Amino acid sequence: MSDFVQSLRLWFAPQRIRDEGETPDYRFSLANERTFLAWIRTALALIGGGFAVDQFLTDLRWGVRVGLALALLAAGVLCALRAVNHWVRCERAMRRGEDLPVSRFPTVLGLAVAVVALAMVVVIVFGWAGR
Repeated sequence: MSDFVQSLRLWFAPQRIRDEGETPDYRFSLANERTFLAWIRTALALIGGGFAVDQFLTDLRWGVRVGLALALLAAGVLCALRAVNHWVRCERAMRRGEDLPVSRFPTVLGLAVAVVALAMVVVIVFGWAGR
């Protein structure tokens, strides 16, 4: 079975992770969980930002408003999904005594948020109003 499929199965049956390797120091597992919760808070903030753009920037052109809102909502969804995947991968690596997995996702997320923020600055500066 591929590593991805096995990780995906652990999303819905996390008790199976105990079958892998040895139990790490609980401080490491709790730190991994705090990191997961930080990713979830970030996802909720992005989703909230998407709804805020849609609801409160009604003077923007429809396409601009919806585009910015959807970009933030999509980033929030990806961040939430990535949080679960990252938690499982790190927990498995700790139990196996392996190096923690590396990821490009923080860079991609940071760039996506920066692009949306720059687009919002442009919209505010140039005032793209209208429907």
